[in-house]
Amino acid sequence: MTTNTYSPGLHKLVTLEVQKTEKLFYSEGFISFSEDLISKYNLEKVGISQHDFDNNSFTIAICLKESHICIHTWPEFKQLTLDVYLCNYLQDNTEKVKAITNAYINYFEAIILKDFEINR
Repeated sequence: MTTNTYSPGLHKLVTLEVQKTEKLFYSEGFISFSEDLISKYNLEKVGISQHDFDNNSFTIAICLKESHICIHTWPEFKQLTLDVYLCNYLQDNTEKVKAITNAYINYFEAIILKDFEINR
C-alpha cells in the first residue's frame, strides 16, 4: 500500500494587533499593496471582492488561481485577521505563503496575536 505524501499547500491564519490604525481604514491601500505582492510572487489574480463598512473598516477576499488572500479589519479593537493560502500541484509554495504573510505584518507594523499554520 502506498500513501500519497503530496500536500497541496500551506494555509496561514493570523490575528494581528496594529497600533497605527490608519491602514485598518484604508482598503484601497491594502489592495494596492496586495497587487504588488501578487506581481512580485508571480501569482495570478482571478478577482477581488471588497466591502467597506460604515465605520470604514473593510473585508476583502482576493481570489487567486493558486487560492486566496483574505482580510477583515476591526479598527475599534486595533486588530485584523489575515488568511493566506497558496496551493499548487506543480510546486511547493510554502515559502511564498510565509513571505507574503510577513510582508503584510510589516505593512501593518503589526504584532502577532495568533498564528496558525495548516498544511493542507
